[in-house]
Amino acid sequence: MPHCVMDSPVGHLRVDEEDGSITGVNRVQEPLSPPDTPLLREAVRQLRAYFDGVLTTFDLPLKTCGTTFQERCWAALREIPYGTTVTYGEQARRIGSPKASRAVGGANHHNPISIIIPCHRVVGANGSLTGYGGGLDMKEWLLNHERSILKSRNSNESGLHANQCRRLG
Repeated sequence: MPHCVMDSPVGHLRVDEEDGSITGVNRVQEPLSPPDTPLLREAVRQLRAYFDGVLTTFDLPLKTCGTTFQERCWAALREIPYGTTVTYGEQARRIGSPKASRAVGGANHHNPISIIIPCHRVVGANGSLTGYGGGLDMKEWLLNHERSILKSRNSNESGLHANQCRRLG
């Protein structure tokens, strides 16, 4: 199975490809290895753009292999907007299983394509950072990164509107 290992602000990430789809993105303790297929190169390009604060939505073919419940959970993760969070209970309600917040946490823990399928955007009922396969330090970094990018964009947009108003007035 083709794969590469890229450097990132959260450590080395292994990106896996199978049959023309990305099947894994995980933090690893492996040496760097360059992408050797067009899809892996594109995945690395998009991940770098995400870390640079340029990309907020990934556009890659993905393939996951899980139970029906896991697949529903992972599909719901992709609907969580960049820079926002939901609780495990809210995710459970969104997939039609309102009492399954712990099972949702288990399914999210087995998400094979971290960052691109953003399980880091799910938090505990009180907003606490709980359970993340890549480690809570990675989850915290990803959430802070997305929030800071949104904050920067929002302040830039406010400045643009203020400048436009001055020019028109």
